[in-house]
Amino acid sequence: MKLAFSTLGVPGLPVEDVVGLAAAHGYHGVELRAHPEEPVHPGIGPAERAEVAAEFNRGGIRVLGLAGYARVAAPGDDEPVLLKIRELLDLARDLDAPFVRVLPGGGTGQSAEEADAVAARRLGTAAEYAADLGVRILLETHDSHRTGADVIRVLGAVGHRHVGALWDVMHTWLGGEQPQQTYAALSPYLGYVQVKDIASADDTTPLPLGSGVLPLTETVEVLSRHGWDGWLCWEYEKRWYEAAEPLPELLGQGREHLARLLNESA
Repeated sequence: MKLAFSTLGVPGLPVEDVVGLAAAHGYHGVELRAHPEEPVHPGIGPAERAEVAAEFNRGGIRVLGLAGYARVAAPGDDEPVLLKIRELLDLARDLDAPFVRVLPGGGTGQSAEEADAVAARRLGTAAEYAADLGVRILLETHDSHRTGADVIRVLGAVGHRHVGALWDVMHTWLGGEQPQQTYAALSPYLGYVQVKDIASADDTTPLPLGSGVLPLTETVEVLSRHGWDGWLCWEYEKRWYEAAEPLPELLGQGREHLARLLNESA
């Protein structure tokens, strides 16, 4: 498996510094938070995109994916959501990123059936555009669709190879799902896996990998046992928790922890 980290852990850091951190600590790729607060987002122009791509190429680091904020199950008109997805896909193509992340975002007034149908309709429409660009849209296990069982309801209805799943181990655990259950649900659709660690269900402040309660050992063991050879991406949510330790100081030990789990499960 290949290792990456998310720029959610280093908010606002210039691209050259992100690439330098990845290279210095032995990561193969980076997930970019594609938000206007960050250096890389759909609003940047062609010249900036070319320079970002060149910077990653020079460093030998892959742009794994773009973490966008389109909410595909949210109530309302389809077109604004589809526009966000198309803009994200265009940026991914320009940066040679294989994946873009979308969120479920189902509303409190919706039934599960309504949210599933809205998400499937939008993803099915966006899938054709994604296929033309050679990028996959990944629906994250998150908010209204926290577990693999939730996400598979949508993906099964879409039935398109350019729409898949992003497994966030914190949300599936908070949803009461065991790693084997999540893998069984998502394996035909799995794009990559976000790993992290927290103190408890009541305290989701990010911790160094291996120092919290999330089932990282079990997750890696399940993936390895089934021969899955994709990406593990450390999503350290520093952006939302200012008191959390700075990520750059943890990257080395985080990579070592993941490498140890991979060796033990081989």
